[in-house]
Amino acid sequence: MAINQSGMNRQRVLILCTGNSARSQMAEGLLRADGGERFDVHSAGTHPGVVRPEAIAVMREIGIDISGHRSKSVHEFLGQPFDLVMTVCDRANESCPVFPQQTRRLHWSFEDPAAVEGDEAVRLQAFRRIRDEIRQKLREWLAE
Repeated sequence: MAINQSGMNRQRVLILCTGNSARSQMAEGLLRADGGERFDVHSAGTHPGVVRPEAIAVMREIGIDISGHRSKSVHEFLGQPFDLVMTVCDRANESCPVFPQQTRRLHWSFEDPAAVEGDEAVRLQAFRRIRDEIRQKLREWLAE
């Protein structure tokens, strides 16, 4: 656990996806916004790419700025302690590196909005839908 500015313990969370370009980036922004000071949140990918502009746009629509995020490799975090490793896509879950035994694992499978083809309006709608699905799942988890 990390310590926040008020001296409270914060759970260290790593959110993994394949590219760290959409789902895990949105989940990171959402958990930071909705979880507040309870969490020290990071995201990474098993095969990082670049943060998708559609993810940045749909997060901006709900007042969360992820424009400063960058796609990171899970290898940047190996050896660091995490209380929870959360995978948000099946491929990342299958290829997730081993973390220490005390690290809790949680897996949620969300469709890849980056795989949706069509014009900008169609793609943005897919990103909004996945953003909202992730937020709903996170809120349910936070309420437990």
